[in-house]
This record gives sequence, structure tokens and C-alpha cells, in this order.
Amino acid sequence: MAGKIYDFLIVGSGFAGSITAMVLKKKGFGVCVVEREIHPRFSVGESSTPIADMILRDFSEQYDLPFLKKLSRYGTWQKHYPEVVCGLKRGFSYYPHKAGEQFMSDSNHNNELLIAASENDENSDTNWLRSDVDHFLVKEARKLGVRIEENATVKKLQRTDHLWLARINIGGQEETISCNWIIDATGSSFFSETFFGTSTDSSRFETNSEAVFSHFVQTRRWLDYLTERQFSTDDYPYNPDHSALHQIIDEGWVWLLRFNNELLSAGIVIDLDSVEFRQKSSAQIWEEVIGKYPSVYKLFQDSSLARVPGKLIKTGRLQRMLDHTYGDGWLTLHHTSGFVDPLHSTGIAFTLSGIEKTTRIFDKTTTDSQLPDALAKIQDEFKKELLFIDKLVASCYKSRWYFPLFTAAVMLYFIASVRYEQSRLKGKIPDTFLCAADKEIHSLVEDIYCEIKILDNNRDEVKAKSLIQKIKKRIEPHNSVGLMDQKAKNMYRHTAVEIL
Repeated sequence: MAGKIYDFLIVGSGFAGSITAMVLKKKGFGVCVVEREIHPRFSVGESSTPIADMILRDFSEQYDLPFLKKLSRYGTWQKHYPEVVCGLKRGFSYYPHKAGEQFMSDSNHNNELLIAASENDENSDTNWLRSDVDHFLVKEARKLGVRIEENATVKKLQRTDHLWLARINIGGQEETISCNWIIDATGSSFFSETFFGTSTDSSRFETNSEAVFSHFVQTRRWLDYLTERQFSTDDYPYNPDHSALHQIIDEGWVWLLRFNNELLSAGIVIDLDSVEFRQKSSAQIWEEVIGKYPSVYKLFQDSSLARVPGKLIKTGRLQRMLDHTYGDGWLTLHHTSGFVDPLHSTGIAFTLSGIEKTTRIFDKTTTDSQLPDALAKIQDEFKKELLFIDKLVASCYKSRWYFPLFTAAVMLYFIASVRYEQSRLKGKIPDTFLCAADKEIHSLVEDIYCEIKILDNNRDEVKAKSLIQKIKKRIEPHNSVGLMDQKAKNMYRHTAVEIL
């Protein structure tokens, strides 16, 4: 027998589900969240960015959620919630490697790229230890009166008279929960495919990648490696271990995200257009790939897997997009609706931008007739945004063969990101994430991607150098932070916009 009728049933209690629940609760709605696991639990999607921080601060101010503002900067996070583990993330760092060779560079940093996203540690972005952050947000949601049930699995959904009846197994006991709307915040397509009849497509993506990843302990620091070998690091804008650290390899790239408790999140992202590892285990892939690059191998030589998750995890193809993100009484959040790739660390910010759009359309004065058009608009914008991110990522994958071209391709993301940040700081929230629908920005990215793709099929360094100059000229009208300035020597200190 159904009891209380909730306005929203949210499935999934990662940061997205909990923040959505808290915002809706603050808007006066009744909210129940169900989570199939028990917190704290392992999850990835750990790298925050200035855009994510901006949205957290806006949520904090609009909905009186002060803890979100404190989590939006490394300094305030450490002051108020040092027990919630995070890592210092000053920017984005990139180092190319050749198989069988030690890492090489020079005093001009021709084989290095460091792009600051903050001016100092106090105002820095963060790497989120998701087990801690998600658990913290669940506890805050409970304090606000959100009902959260862990170890809870949805068994059956029935839709009658604009109402959902959800049969849920909670810790071995079955309960029927009634609600008006269901929000899929699981971060996977499985729930919506099972209960809402959606389907997932990967055919529209240019990026084609999978990942092998885990958490590690006792890994060496990259700056120590560079210092021991007398690389010039005195003019670095920050310590690269305090950043989203990318080791670029033939197979794709390796991410390294460090936390304050000495855990390291690390993963190999494999470009499936370059190589496939058929019938190999995650451990075999890890050992084979890391073992090919002596400088990267040195970092992991004495490391071991962390207790949680205690194993290497292999994904299938990462790229996915749902055909529908909403229907009669249901909708999906952005991280559920689709994903491209961890390159550029767009996941947290993109998810938060979707929560911002979605929660904005629900209000106590909103009528049912207004919602379909609003949800259709969010769906259309989401697909444009996802495919735009895809082009930004694919441009980098297809330029890995020549690092100067790769560095130029990376700039496309930062041009779009800074454009979005600057607009938001002026009080105008762009209609689309990373200004994906901005005609000039979209055309710039599309045009350059097409040229990079052609060049990838016929690799010519002379033509690559010409394209680099073209990219520099094309981004000039939007380049307010000095990107591609030869005097910078690939060390960018001041790309961050000033965030109040």
C-alpha cells in the first residue's frame, strides 16, 4: 500500500543525486532518494574545474546551501571540512612519452604543457575523493529533510493517473513509494533502458575510447622524478602533482589525480582507433601499457592497489548517448544521459550545469503543460553540448602524434571554457555548456577538428606547423588570456578568470 506521495523520487545518490535533491527540497518539494549501495562507496569522476566551482557557489547562494560554497575552493574546503578528503588541483598538465624511451624535454619546455586554472592554492580547484564527497553530501541532504534510503533497489514501476508507484526493496524489505516524477541520477543507462525504454547510441561520436583504472598507494611523485633528472622546473606555474596530470602515450593517455591522504587515482584511457586489447584482462593491459614507458613505469614501480576498490577496473567503450532524456513523469541527469571521455575533466561541471537547468524549470507555480517544451529544450541542448565536447576531445586524440599540434588542440577547450566563465562572471549564464551553441566558438571547433582529422590520416609535420599557426590566428578574437604565446614556453600562469 502506497504511503506518502513524494514530488520526486531520485534514483542514485552520487553528488548529482544529492545536490539535485537538496535544491528541490529548498524549492519546497518532497524528495526521496534511493541508492542501491551503502555509503561510503567507490566512484570516479573526480576532477573539478572553475566552471563547476562557479555553479556550486551559485547553488549555495540561491538555495542557502553554504557548505557548497565552502567546497568550491581548496582553501575554504580545508578550513571547514578537512576530514572530507580532496586533492589540490591547480591546473592541467601534459607530458608526451615515446615507447621504450625515458621522458625528454628541454629548457623551453617543448615537451611539456602546464595550464593554470587558479592563481594560488587557496583559490584552487579540487580533486574529489568521491567516496568522501558523496557521503558528505548524503548526510547534508538528510539534515535538510530529504529521505534517503541506501541498500535500496527499484524492482518495479507502475504509472497510473500521473503518478508513479515504485516497488522498492530496502534492505530486504519491500515498500511501495508513490511519486510524481522520477529522476535517474544513476550515471548509467541501465535504469532508464530497463524502466523507460530508452536506448543508447555511440555511433555519433568521433572519440572512441575505453579505460582501465583504480586507486593506488605509494606511488612516486612526478615532480620528484623530474627534479632527480635535473629537468628545468623552476619556472613551473605550479607543482604538476597538484593538477590533473596527463601522460600522453601512443595508446592514448594516463591520468593521475592525487589526494591529500596520499591516494592516487590513475587510469589508462585507450584510444580504440589506435589499438585494441582483445581478450586481455585489466591487469594484463595495465602491465603491458605502463611497462612500455620507463618514466611512467617508474612512478608505479613500488606502488600497490588501494584497499578500495582493490582491483583494476576495465570499462567498455566510454562514449554513449541516450536517445531520450525525458518522458512522461521521468527525466535523466546529464551524467546518466551520456558521456564522452575524462579528457578535459568536463564531467563534474557538465553534470552540475545540467542540474542547474533541470531544477530551474521545476517550481511550485510550474504547470504540467509547461514542462514538455522545457525538457525538450534541455534534451536538444544536451545533445549539442555532448557532441561539442566530443569534438574538443577527439581533436586532442587525433593530434597526439605531434605534441605541438596537440598543445594547440588543447587550446580549443580552454578558449571555450574561458568564454563560458567570463560570460557567467558578467551575470549571463550561457545557454549551453562551454558555449557549445555559440556560432563562432562552434564553427571554430568544427573547422579545426576537420583539419586535424584529415591531417591524422596523412601525418605531415610541415602541414601540422601550418595548422598550428592557423589555430593561433582563429582563436585570436577569443583569446583574452594569452594562450599560444610563444614567450610563455608552454607555461601558462594566468588563464584563470577572477572568481569572487
